Amino acid sequence: MEPFMPQLVYIEPKALEYQLGRDLKEKFEKMNIEIRETTSHNQIRGLPGDNELQQYRIAKSTLVVGIRRTLKFDTSKPSAEYAIPLATGCMGHCHYCYLQTTLGSKPYIRTYVNLDEIFDQATKYMEERAPEITRFEAACTSDIVGIDHLTHSLKKTIEFIGQTDFGQLRFVTKYHHVDHLLDAEHNGKTRFRFSVNSRYVIKNFEPGTSSFDERLEAARKVAGANYPLGFIVAPIYMHNNWEEGYYELFERLSNSLKGIDLTGLTFELIQHRFTKPAKKVIQKRYPKSKLEMDEEKRKYKWGRYGIGKYVYQTEQAKDLEMTIRGYIKQFFPEAEVQYFT
Repeated sequence: MEPFMPQLVYIEPKALEYQLGRDLKEKFEKMNIEIRETTSHNQIRGLPGDNELQQYRIAKSTLVVGIRRTLKFDTSKPSAEYAIPLATGCMGHCHYCYLQTTLGSKPYIRTYVNLDEIFDQATKYMEERAPEITRFEAACTSDIVGIDHLTHSLKKTIEFIGQTDFGQLRFVTKYHHVDHLLDAEHNGKTRFRFSVNSRYVIKNFEPGTSSFDERLEAARKVAGANYPLGFIVAPIYMHNNWEEGYYELFERLSNSLKGIDLTGLTFELIQHRFTKPAKKVIQKRYPKSKLEMDEEKRKYKWGRYGIGKYVYQTEQAKDLEMTIRGYIKQFFPEAEVQYFT
């Protein structure tokens, strides 16, 4: 799979007050990519396309270069204390993604160039919690690896956290474009995680992402660069013969990682869930999707901001958790399962 390249770039004038903003403008000009000016991402109007679906797909290949105005970081439980805001939006087309709802009518990708201000805020959070470790999640609102070959914002963040006494960085990706990150001075303080799933889920619900084999090849590279390694199995989805599908996943994962030092390997397990607003958006944007979203088959669980989500029934969730934990114990007995949710 080729690295992401935007078809259209918007640049906020204030972004050009920062070196990264100027560098990106020059880079895209040399590539002859169309560049438009916008005072704010909220002011973007008139994306190309004959209908809403076409405009959505073009938006997913549109990059907005701007600044992060709100420097209060969101919390990011259970994986970290805070979400560090480097980018918003993703070029992938995962049918189940919660960004379908949170990004609403603005699914384009935004990258923030005021990194020093973001790092200053992260430093304040670390100082408040010292001597406790403060973990930052860099992939809450985007797949940051998917655009970092263009921006190197993630690489700068890895090296920033690597120099701190009480900070750690985490992110997850479905992309294999990691080569530029392998020589970053991470000092063991960044956990590089890959999203993995059964063959059925990747084939049917994850278009526009790197293949399973590409992700595994990248995981080997990352482990070879001495990054702490982890995998997120998400969403764990009860498709036909799901037990066999997930067994095969861990068998392939084990075979691909033979000979790699897996000390400190972690797994995070997240069952499939959806909200009513997400269901409406998904059905509109991916009308032929096979994704099962029947509220009658699910359990309602209250979520943040009063928006509840539909998860599997209690016994089904227990079955999923015990089955996946069993596979991990069989193939990766020394690994830590950090949570199931």
